[in-house]
Amino acid sequence: MKATELAQVALTKDCTGAIANPIYLSTAYEHQGLGQSTGYDYSRTKNPTRNAFEEAFAAIEGGVASFATASGMASIQLICSLFKPQDEILVSYDLYGGTFRLFQYYEQQYDICFKYVHFENVQEVESAITSKTRAFFIEPISNPLMIKINLEPYYALARQHRILTIIDNTFLTPYLSTPLKDGADIVLHSATKYIGGHNDVLAGVVTVKDSILAEELSILHNMIGATLSPFDSYLLQRGLKTLHLRVERSQENAQRLAERCSTLDGIKDVLYSGQTGMLSLRLQEGYAVCALLEHIKICRFAESLGGTETFITFPYTQTHVDMPDDEKDKRGIDQQLIRLSIGIESYDDIENDLIQALSKSREDVIV
Repeated sequence: MKATELAQVALTKDCTGAIANPIYLSTAYEHQGLGQSTGYDYSRTKNPTRNAFEEAFAAIEGGVASFATASGMASIQLICSLFKPQDEILVSYDLYGGTFRLFQYYEQQYDICFKYVHFENVQEVESAITSKTRAFFIEPISNPLMIKINLEPYYALARQHRILTIIDNTFLTPYLSTPLKDGADIVLHSATKYIGGHNDVLAGVVTVKDSILAEELSILHNMIGATLSPFDSYLLQRGLKTLHLRVERSQENAQRLAERCSTLDGIKDVLYSGQTGMLSLRLQEGYAVCALLEHIKICRFAESLGGTETFITFPYTQTHVDMPDDEKDKRGIDQQLIRLSIGIESYDDIENDLIQALSKSREDVIV
């Protein structure tokens, strides 16, 4: 049913019979009199195109409400607005560098404590909980080391200690995982990635299953104003319609490539969770990342993921550039590590391109 639900997302039900949901660019809406409203007053507060996407996405996630934001980081900032000084949040030790940077800012400016723990170790997490702990912030497949986390124990822990479970589900998407249906309180996505899926829209989305929490986020969403534009909301609706096809193809390609890379000279580690189109590779000493990136032809050296094209990213100077070197070293984010977002191209083209670029990255053959 999920494939059908995605393929028919946000179909219109108006008198025109239009299949594609219209884009409402108006920022203001006329009132017939005092106290009278169509339900739309000002586009920051509510827009018909954004509303169509948000309602469709909440239904797919199994939530009561979704909030579309101007970027994935805006979604995390919206969630951070729920907390107050001296609150404590337990965070995935390995996570996206932009999230780490924002949490550092909130820690310095607002005295909110972000404590990094290994969520693959339930005992470590449980022992880190204090009376000030308000939430878990978990990447179920971490970025960039692809550590896969079993979320079930944390739903039980969160209920026991009355804290929120926040899941950054960007890698998995609601096609592969719907944490709200399993026990999470808040799920966020950088919708720039798999949800949009074509590297042409910057967006984020937060979804919740509790109506009281939804009301609080609704007030913050409107007040902060980092809401998504009508055209970008339309692009996300369009992206959702093919999400299942793109995720299946990229995942199939990634699974094959991970298996092949485990046999290749020049590759020390293959970091793959078994799901999604995301994997990371650590090159052996004697192989130069810079040379590999200069010789790729089909793949693209770019800093994003989840699109139709295969991207290779160098976390050390891209996604995690603002993380201090000692923190990167502790996490294993070294200068031999590359992260791949596998696209929907022909698998043979991706494999052959990586192999030929790898062969030219040996330091004894670089000229």
